[in-house]
Amino acid sequence: MPLSRCQETAGPGGPVNDTPAGVGISGHGNTRAGTGRRPACHTPAVDLDLSGEHTLLRDTVRSYMEGEVAPVVDAHEREHRFPEAVVRSLGEMGWLGIPVPEAWGGAGMDTLAYAIAIEEIGRVWGSLGLIVAAHTSLGCGPILLAGTDEQKREFLVPLASGQVLGGYGLTEPGAGSDAGGIKTTARPADDAEGGWILDGGKRFITNAGQAGTYTVAARTGETPSGAPAISAFIVPAATPGFSVGRLEDKLGLHASATGELRFDGARIPAGNLLGELGGGFRTFLTILDGGRISIAALALGLAQAALDAAVPYVREREQFGRPIGTFQAVAFRIADMATEIEAARALVWRAAWLKDQGRDYGLAAAQAKLFASEVAARATDAALLVHGGYGYVDDYPVGRFLRDAKLTQIGEGTSEIQRLVIARRILGLRVS
Repeated sequence: MPLSRCQETAGPGGPVNDTPAGVGISGHGNTRAGTGRRPACHTPAVDLDLSGEHTLLRDTVRSYMEGEVAPVVDAHEREHRFPEAVVRSLGEMGWLGIPVPEAWGGAGMDTLAYAIAIEEIGRVWGSLGLIVAAHTSLGCGPILLAGTDEQKREFLVPLASGQVLGGYGLTEPGAGSDAGGIKTTARPADDAEGGWILDGGKRFITNAGQAGTYTVAARTGETPSGAPAISAFIVPAATPGFSVGRLEDKLGLHASATGELRFDGARIPAGNLLGELGGGFRTFLTILDGGRISIAALALGLAQAALDAAVPYVREREQFGRPIGTFQAVAFRIADMATEIEAARALVWRAAWLKDQGRDYGLAAAQAKLFASEVAARATDAALLVHGGYGYVDDYPVGRFLRDAKLTQIGEGTSEIQRLVIARRILGLRVS
C-alpha cells in the first residue's frame, strides 16, 4: 500500500500538548508546535505524546516545585537540613505513592507518571528527588511486590499515603555491588515470644533516621547449593534493638539523609517476614530494576536543570563584545547537552512504559539508568564550564547540580554494574 501524506486533525479527545518546542523545556510532545494537532495517520503504538493526565501531573509538579519549593532549597542545602515540611506536603498531595494502587493508599498512576514526577522534582531539588525516589521505589516497592494483604494494610498504606517515610536496607560496609555478600543475619527467636532476631548493620541508606519503616535484607541460612539464603524483613523504626548510626557527610545531595542502620538483637514479629523465606534476594533484584528507572529520572531532572541554567546564561553573558552563546565552542556544547538529554528522556520513558505494559524491562531500565546518569554527569559539568568562574562559586546553582549528579552514577548499581547487566542480556554470556 503506497504511503500518502498525513492530514492534520485534532487528536483523540481534542488538542494535546500545545507546548511549543524550545531548548530547556522538558517533556515536549510530538505535535506540531502550538497547534495541538496530530496527523490523521497517527499510530497509537508509537505515540510519543504524553496523555492529558501525564501532562497535567508534569505541569502541576513543575509549578509547585518552582513556586513553593525552589525558594527554600539553598537554605536546606547549606544547613544540610532534611526538608520535613516539604516531604509532608508531598505526602498530603499524594506524591509519595504515585505508582501504588489506590487500594493500598497510593495515587493509582503508572510508572511513567512516577518517572515524570521524579524528573520534575529533581530538576529543582536533587535531594528531594532522591528522598521521594528511595521512599517510593525502595520503601513502598518491596511491600507492594511481596507483601501479604495484611502487611500492605499495616505498612504500605501509611507509606503510600505519605503518613510514614520508607527506607531500604541492603547495602553494607562490605557489600555494595556484591549485594549477595551481606553479613546481617536473622535467626528465629528461641523463646516463647517467637519472631526473628536481627544482628548486623547497613550503610549508605537513604532516608536513614527519617524513615518510619525499613525493608531490610538479612541472611537466614544457606540454600541447598551452599549459597547464602537471603530473606526480606519489615522493620519499624521503633523496633527494640534497632538504631540509626552516623549520618554521612556527602559530596552532594546535602538535604537528604544517608546513614547507618544498626541491629543489635533487634526483635521483629514472625509476621514481618516479607515474602518467602530465602526469597528476599530475588525480591530485591526485582525492586532494583524498577528503582533504576527512578534514579534515571532523577539524573534526567538534574541534566535538564543544568541546561535550563546554561541557556539563559550564555545568551546574556558577553565577552569580546557579544554573547558567549554566539561562539561555536559554547553553542555546540549546548547543542550536545540538549540532544543527549532528549535521548536520555526517550530511554527513561521507554523503560517506564515497558514496566507499565507488564513486559520485561530489566534491560531497558539498566540502559536508561546508565545513559541518563552519564548524561547528567556530562551536562552538569558542561553547565559549570560555560559559567566559567561563576560556575565555581555558590552564587550560581550549577555546582550543586554537578555534585548531586554524581550519585546517580553510583546508586541503584554503579555504571559498571549497569554495563554488566546490559552485556549479559545482550550477549547471553556470564560476563564478570
